[in-house]
Amino acid sequence: MIVVTGATGNIGRTLVPLLAEAGEDVVAVSRRPRPEGLPAGVRHARADVGESAGMRPVLERADAFFILLGGELSGRGERPGALIDAATDAGVKRIVLLSSQINSTRPQAFSHARLREYEAAVRASGAGFTILRPGGFASNALAWSESVRTRRTVFAPFGDVALPVVDPADIAAAAAAALRGDGHAGRTYDLTGPEAVSPRRQAAVISQALGEDVAFVELSREQAHAHMAEFMPEEVIGGTLDILGVPLRAEQAVSPDMESVLGRPARSFGAWVARNLAAFR
Repeated sequence: MIVVTGATGNIGRTLVPLLAEAGEDVVAVSRRPRPEGLPAGVRHARADVGESAGMRPVLERADAFFILLGGELSGRGERPGALIDAATDAGVKRIVLLSSQINSTRPQAFSHARLREYEAAVRASGAGFTILRPGGFASNALAWSESVRTRRTVFAPFGDVALPVVDPADIAAAAAAALRGDGHAGRTYDLTGPEAVSPRRQAAVISQALGEDVAFVELSREQAHAHMAEFMPEEVIGGTLDILGVPLRAEQAVSPDMESVLGRPARSFGAWVARNLAAFR
């Protein structure tokens, strides 16, 4: 049995069907009632990954456990070891943790200190663990969907700074491989897309897919900060803008790990746009 937290999110809603189609017994965990669209045969458990006491009955008889922390849990909550103890007490043999590339490239970043604590707890668990560290998500472009639909314009800072954004569906595929296959225990994977692509280039890709002109307007760092403050904790904004505007060489590099795990190249930003084009029409 495989328990998947964050089952209704950006990665989980792809990961759950992948596992179900492979014939796995899957329990999809979310804080809300059973969502629509879960595959037939997938069981749903209403629980909060941040409350280990509530996760214990969900983890009974589980063989593998995918951990995705909500944004608020990346900054505060009960000690990370409590959740990992609940898993190992239940006899879980494989744990796959979704972390962040920042813990590879900026290991002292305050914003990700708690994720590093989860990584340490997973490593010390005695279970076969895999840690996934993706870079920026291609799906962050959905933040432009309204302005593209209504004004055919993308507003973003650092227009010509390129990063190898990763398709969340590829992250889900890598998680499925680690949860089901051999050879991933004790491994930490940095997951990126196949090429670095700038915001200006991303706007051009969206424009080409729509068959209509999409303008690009470059925001100042201050303007971007004000916009992010509407939905992002203040302690995270500065570090995020640093990565977007003055990335380290390692953050602009294409990692070979995705192809190593999946046996195929990572999907391009254009492929992500093609699958999600309706959001921009």
